[in-house]
Amino acid sequence: MDSEDRGADEVQPVRPARRLWSHPFTLMRRIFGNAVFSSLTRRILFFNIAATVVLVGGILYLNQFREGLIDARVESLLTQGEIIAGAISASASVDTNSITIDPQKLLELQAGQSITPVPNDEDLDFPIDPERVAPVLRRLISPTRTRARLFDADANLLLDSRHLYSRGQVLRYDLPPVENETVTWSEWFAGIFNRLLQPGNLPAYKEAPGGDGSIYPEVMNALTGVRGAVVRVTDKGELIVSVAVPVQRFRAVLGVLLLSTQAGDIDNIVHAERLAIMRVFGVATLVNILLSLLLSSTIANPLRRLSAAAIRVRRGVKQREEIPDFSARQDEIGNLSIALRDMTNALYDRIDAIESFAADVSHELKNPLTSLRSAVETLPLAKTEDSKQRLTNIILHDVRRLDRLITDISDASRLDAELARSDAAPVDLEVLLGNLVDISRQIRTGRKPVNIELAVEHKPGTKASYLVHGHDLRLGQIITNLIENARSFVPDKDGRITVKLSRQRGNCVIQVDDNGPGIRAEDIDRIFERFYTDRPEGESFGQNSGLGLSISRQIAEAHGGALKAENLKSGGTVTGARFTLTLPAGGSA
Repeated sequence: MDSEDRGADEVQPVRPARRLWSHPFTLMRRIFGNAVFSSLTRRILFFNIAATVVLVGGILYLNQFREGLIDARVESLLTQGEIIAGAISASASVDTNSITIDPQKLLELQAGQSITPVPNDEDLDFPIDPERVAPVLRRLISPTRTRARLFDADANLLLDSRHLYSRGQVLRYDLPPVENETVTWSEWFAGIFNRLLQPGNLPAYKEAPGGDGSIYPEVMNALTGVRGAVVRVTDKGELIVSVAVPVQRFRAVLGVLLLSTQAGDIDNIVHAERLAIMRVFGVATLVNILLSLLLSSTIANPLRRLSAAAIRVRRGVKQREEIPDFSARQDEIGNLSIALRDMTNALYDRIDAIESFAADVSHELKNPLTSLRSAVETLPLAKTEDSKQRLTNIILHDVRRLDRLITDISDASRLDAELARSDAAPVDLEVLLGNLVDISRQIRTGRKPVNIELAVEHKPGTKASYLVHGHDLRLGQIITNLIENARSFVPDKDGRITVKLSRQRGNCVIQVDDNGPGIRAEDIDRIFERFYTDRPEGESFGQNSGLGLSISRQIAEAHGGALKAENLKSGGTVTGARFTLTLPAGGSA
């Protein structure tokens, strides 16, 4: 059997299917999506629920309901104890139908004398009769769940309501279970929770051994005629409130009545109250989760969409990727959406400008390179010295043209980066124009004579400020380009250039006028395009790269201004050209 048959006969092991119930978070993520399990959603849920848990925990721990319930129970037991103690003292009084006379006093009497029985302090000192007190105590205690214990003047137990029963009453006792009782998890949790919330300074409750009431401080205080109350806790963490009331008659303390609540009575009420709080907490938590998810969806979903759009922009697409517009929100996310849209549009515009610039640069460089290549290839074929000299001059001209192009291209390509890196500073245009005009007047070598004037507008009675925020070198480059461009178009005789500075509606306006032939109407907008040249007659080709006006407009827009061109007319005749530079003013007029 060959290898193929063996491979066919082999039984592939079957992988057990992954059980979704073993991965609950994966199943929930598939059902609810990533919105519920985003990092921002988890943080919102955590902090909101944590705040609710802390609030409810504080309510449960510092709940005044338990303290008020204990105080109310103490007052109720004290009132009940006063009533029962009064009934006990009345039922324990002496028999008023019998008179007790001391026999020694009768022997001391003479003939015809008698004795009047007068009660003394010893007559008031009588014990409590349990047989007479028990029915009264049973009738007063039976309607309540209170345990009553009666102690004599020596703190010995006389009666206990647990062991009082009437005739015909059937006594029933619960037998101990055959097996140990198992505590349910709810009871165990309730016990732990109850112990955690119980005050830690409560004394432990113990039964009096042999009926000795001296182990209870409130009983000993009651023997002195002062009533008192003590709150204790059992081994199971249940509260027991005990009050001791003195049983007295004519200010003589006959005994003490000790009333105690049943273990668990107060705890059951408090437990029911806590369950009500927990139910409210459950509803509040559910509402909190729903509101948190709603809040998260209004924050996380827009951020996720913005992030996905930004990733798509970074990866690159064939067409422009639109950033989601949340500007209607009027909040931080709306501001972020506007900023990202503006940034993305600026990025796309920059990419388009770079592509266009690269295409223009490639086209402009090919022209001198083609001419240079032709001259270099023709040079070996030249037979005369004049032909070789002309070809050499062409080569030198093209090399200078390439050098000029590369310099202007380098200047234009790093212009934005330079403006972004350097900080803007206040620039006084009046001082800047004065210096530039003086320098331009002094440049005469190889140039036609031109009359350059500077006119600065000053309103009467006010001191105009021509401060702008920007870069003085680049602003000076604009003015220099405009003056030199005007110089090249003015006539050889009587050439005139006028530079005007004024204020218009919070802007500083610079106008450069000349008396040249003006600009053709179809070229007014084209003159600001890169590598566009329209030189006057008589100027040799290749002396300009065509980037001067384009760079000037780029600098003006980078400063928040504008640069435009127009013709000066007089009676329908073009008398020259005007370039207007508008910059936002940085000072008050």
